[in-house]
Amino acid sequence: MVYEGARSVTGPYLASLGASALVVGLVTGAGEAAALGFRLFSGPLADRSGRYWSWTVAGYAMTVVCVPLMAVAPFVGAAGAAVASVLVVLERTGKAVRSPSKSVLLADAARTVGRGRGFAVHKALDQVGAFAGPLLVAGLLALTGATWPGLAALAIPGVVAMTLLLRLRVALTAPLAMTGPRPHVDDVPDGPLPRSFHLLTVSCALATFGLLTFGVLSFHLVQDGLLDVAWVPVVYAAAMGVEAVSALATGFVFDRIGGRTLLVLPLLVGLVPFLAFSSTAAVAVAGILVWGLATGILDSTVKALVAETVPRSRLGTAYGAFAAVQGVAALAGGGVAGWLYAHGRLPIVTVVGVAQLAALVLLVSALRSPARPQRPLLARHHRTGTG
Repeated sequence: MVYEGARSVTGPYLASLGASALVVGLVTGAGEAAALGFRLFSGPLADRSGRYWSWTVAGYAMTVVCVPLMAVAPFVGAAGAAVASVLVVLERTGKAVRSPSKSVLLADAARTVGRGRGFAVHKALDQVGAFAGPLLVAGLLALTGATWPGLAALAIPGVVAMTLLLRLRVALTAPLAMTGPRPHVDDVPDGPLPRSFHLLTVSCALATFGLLTFGVLSFHLVQDGLLDVAWVPVVYAAAMGVEAVSALATGFVFDRIGGRTLLVLPLLVGLVPFLAFSSTAAVAVAGILVWGLATGILDSTVKALVAETVPRSRLGTAYGAFAAVQGVAALAGGGVAGWLYAHGRLPIVTVVGVAQLAALVLLVSALRSPARPQRPLLARHHRTGTG
């Protein structure tokens, strides 16, 4: 709720403080770069220290503090835009600080119920917050005519979230039993991650490359006169709902059949440009809903497979590297799609289709790799019904 509520108005808010389009682009771009790039450092550092809880709490705290503080920007005069810009980048850095460690804790906590459903429930609730946060900000903006009250109000869910997080941390009388023994720096292997992880990462990078950004998809809806701009947020909200359902469904299936669940991902990604760039509104919207299906798998179920591909002591490192590669792929995919859009639908469909064929081959190779460890005993019992 907190960070998605802020992100929904970051651009207009910075503009209201006097920032130019160039400044807005640079600030938001720097924020996303920090959110992804710093994970290359935070993941390995968490693995080496074993302090997954500390990194998680610190990262969430950065978001909870920085977002409400953005509300003071209009009251500091000419420095307002600079203050807000710094806070935007710090908030995004907080996401990078916490994400690898949070994913490790979640992977451990979900072992007894199945990692697929664990990451699925997490993603579904994440989408609830992503929907509710912007609505809260929009409601207060409509009531007050100003953006800062909405940002200030996000302190409330932020405080609730931190209270729950700290209460959970304190309530765990044997936290190491859940997170595993804390490794000494010399106990963490420094060698390369498993070959299966690299194959999976490149496969998912190709899927991310082909999974066009909503910005490009919505541009087509409006540019070709398929929908009025007022309907674009409604379509996005619908896609977010589909994404949540997709994460839940594929997460539960993952706990029963394993990584084979992901074989549908390249197919879905390949369908997106074929449908979404249609000249018919209904077909284009259907393509965006398929985009939501694929995004739900890529943002949730894939993380469960990463947890079962990489040794526990390197999991934070793996999540950090995986996210950074996906970030580069998303940037490249968005740029290529924007460039090819002017040349019609066929070039985009062709490029994405070839990329997904390669992604499928790599994914099959990753699933067949003997380097993949056995699934946890509890997860196997849950899947077969023998536990």
